Amino acid sequence: MSMGDRVVRVLMVCTGNICRSPTAEAVLRGRAAERGWADRVQVDSAGIADYHVGEPPDRRSQVHAARRGLDLSRLRARQVELADFSQFDWLLALDRGHARALQAQCPPGLQGRIRLLMDFAPEHPLREVPDPYYGGPEGFEQVLDMVDAACEGFLDQLDVTGL
Repeated sequence: MSMGDRVVRVLMVCTGNICRSPTAEAVLRGRAAERGWADRVQVDSAGIADYHVGEPPDRRSQVHAARRGLDLSRLRARQVELADFSQFDWLLALDRGHARALQAQCPPGLQGRIRLLMDFAPEHPLREVPDPYYGGPEGFEQVLDMVDAACEGFLDQLDVTGL
């Protein structure tokens, strides 16, 4: 592993932090642990909006994640804070609206930390992870599939570049 002793801190960001971003947090944490990097990749998640602060992830997100061996039950929604921009190396937005909102809040000089999560899955046809909240079970499965591909790509890039 070319990361050396460096710890990489990643914040996954969606709208309310109850569906997409907690799922992405759990997937990245799990994939990092599989590579033996549990102590080298620290992951959190947050929402642009304060709609669900303090609440657990959506029940459907928990159910679909659990089917893949991921436990979201201990996570609680929070809103992005100004300190997040300096405390995290990467702020990975789940869609372009989230990326724009992050850019608007970001202190000068730190904008390079903000990326779309799907930038790390260039082979995937969609660039934004769709919100499953108002849809059926297939939406939650799609989120898991997309996030998994992007998290693998993100970790591959860390391995190659030592970011």
